[in-house]
Amino acid sequence: MTHAKTKTRLAADIGGTFTDVVLETPKGMFTAKVPTDLEQPERGIMAGVTIVREQSGLAPSDIDIFVHGTTLATNALIERKGARTALITTEGFRDSLEIAYESRYDQFDLQLEKPAPLVPRDLRFTVTERMDVRGNVLLPLDRARVTELAAELNRLGIEAVAVGLLHSYANPAHEQAVRALLIDAGCTAEITLSSDVCPEVREYERFMTTVCNSYVQPIMARYLRALEKTLADNGFVCPLFLMTSGGGMTTLEAAIRYPIRLVESGPSGGAVLASRIAASLEEDRVVSFDMGGTTAKICLIDDYLPQTARNFEIARAARFQKGSGMPVRIPVVEMIEIGAGGGSIADVDTMRRLAIGPESAGSVPGAACYGKGGVKPTVTDANVVLGRIDPETFAEGRMHLDVDAARTAIKGDVGDPLDVSTSEAALGITEMVEENMANAARIHSVEHGADLSRYTMIAFGGGGPLHAVRMAEKLGVGRVIVPANCSVGSAVGFLRAPIAYEVVRSRYMTLDQFDLNGANAVLDEISSEARGIVRSGEPEADLVETRTAYMRYVGQGHEIQVPVPAGTLTEKDVAQIRADYEAGYTRLFSRTIPERDIEILSWSIVVSTAQEPAEPRQADGTAFDAAAIGDRSVFLPADHDYRDVPIYWRPDLAAGASFQGPALVAEPQTTTFVTAAFTGRIDSKSNLVLEKV
Repeated sequence: MTHAKTKTRLAADIGGTFTDVVLETPKGMFTAKVPTDLEQPERGIMAGVTIVREQSGLAPSDIDIFVHGTTLATNALIERKGARTALITTEGFRDSLEIAYESRYDQFDLQLEKPAPLVPRDLRFTVTERMDVRGNVLLPLDRARVTELAAELNRLGIEAVAVGLLHSYANPAHEQAVRALLIDAGCTAEITLSSDVCPEVREYERFMTTVCNSYVQPIMARYLRALEKTLADNGFVCPLFLMTSGGGMTTLEAAIRYPIRLVESGPSGGAVLASRIAASLEEDRVVSFDMGGTTAKICLIDDYLPQTARNFEIARAARFQKGSGMPVRIPVVEMIEIGAGGGSIADVDTMRRLAIGPESAGSVPGAACYGKGGVKPTVTDANVVLGRIDPETFAEGRMHLDVDAARTAIKGDVGDPLDVSTSEAALGITEMVEENMANAARIHSVEHGADLSRYTMIAFGGGGPLHAVRMAEKLGVGRVIVPANCSVGSAVGFLRAPIAYEVVRSRYMTLDQFDLNGANAVLDEISSEARGIVRSGEPEADLVETRTAYMRYVGQGHEIQVPVPAGTLTEKDVAQIRADYEAGYTRLFSRTIPERDIEILSWSIVVSTAQEPAEPRQADGTAFDAAAIGDRSVFLPADHDYRDVPIYWRPDLAAGASFQGPALVAEPQTTTFVTAAFTGRIDSKSNLVLEKV
């Protein structure tokens, strides 16, 4: 059975506050949102799975495929709760992780303290060996020293070993020998080679990626094996796939080997969903806005494709400050992520400034209104006080919210310190978190030369619809789309993603002295590796292969991506690669550099299963006035007072149903807040389309 023909698919997205589960069947889609179980995340998954199975009437054996995304790897790196890890590197490079870029991320902070490396200096070991940039052996490996290290690593209780030797991307023989020697000598730790995880130039990023992979590998392996067993024990016989940060799915075994590729798995699912919606509606400029319980994610999507990158920083010590985190080189959907969610805690500092997040109340104890012991005010508490959330129907009525507890928390921690009413304090919380998110979107768009006023916003996640319209007003965005099943949008995106895998390998050459045999050899090698992983998940599926070279003028410091023709390369293809490079360089810098040779540093191949085409856009039905199911008193930003606004129940709204804000559009797992500046309607694809008057 190919991915495209699969009829019954299950997806689970574990967030910091809630776990979202989606079951797609021939009879329709069933969803559940349950609190995340921080101790045993698989229990939260099974709780959600039980709900959607009961709704659908399906047995575990009826499920054809299970796709999973998790923040477990990311959280382990952010919270420094990974395995006890050691690094083995080339003699003379013991401190590469601390030297980093030889710069400070904030040049004017005289008290700046850089985050400590994941591997302390006493757990970083060196061995005598040396390869040159071409992969030729300059110094043979000191095999006796490696054998000695095995006993020392066991004595120190090391759970994971990262092996990063100089120029191993050109020749992995020494790294492979280190692994074999450690295993033969009885080393009990999990071993990760940089030539497997990140066979690319630039040793700092390569070492950091390898260390991060080692740091989370034992944890992720235990968790994924436990999830696999739990599913089997409950009667599931379908294959388990993991969502990657690059927007594709990978197999369980590949995820266990390379868990670093899972760090942005949840957010990438949201970007996949937004890109598919953009294609179906022919919206060629989209900004996706995904707000959950812990974080908010913003991604630009041009021509129906989310922007991607090869570099990603984990756990930035300073918000928005490039260089303050841990850089890893993995395929990733490029987005900006900030600590702004429903669980973000509001506080007033000593200078009487209101601050929101990044600390979150999470699922335990959660917001004060949850009644689970939380006493600090959160964004969710503010929305309850403002009347935007119905305390009786929250989480499909499975969780009653305590409005008085929310008021007490906001009054004590925000209202009284600022000498304002509880309602004004609650409005201040929502306005501040919206401004924080809008500012992040502005920064992201400026960095990419995008004018957000020309973009359409697609909002999803449990908190996205509550704040999307006010975000749009702050950003000058005139059109907001809230898709069906928006509260579990990332999990829905998992079901739209292809099985895909990218392999990047450095092999240096210049266009003036192009090595056809060498280029074809490396392309064949990495194509075979990528195809092997994808085929292990879908043996019969049609595959799509995309080839890229990372190129620059000789003497430059950074590369651009250039497409590489399919098939065995010929001299004619080399001329085409040169022309494509010059065209790409001209688009970026409006010029080329004549008589300067061009060099290729790395080659990339992405192999994926063919995606189902987006459903063609359909004409919207005749507009008619939507019927409200009642009204509720809501505190409106424009009036600074409460006002009764109509409530529309989204499941009852047919295509063409229209209304004028202010209004609330409620659905089982979230609510869309619409201000007076926007109108709303349901289109032919069940999307809620909000447009500025």
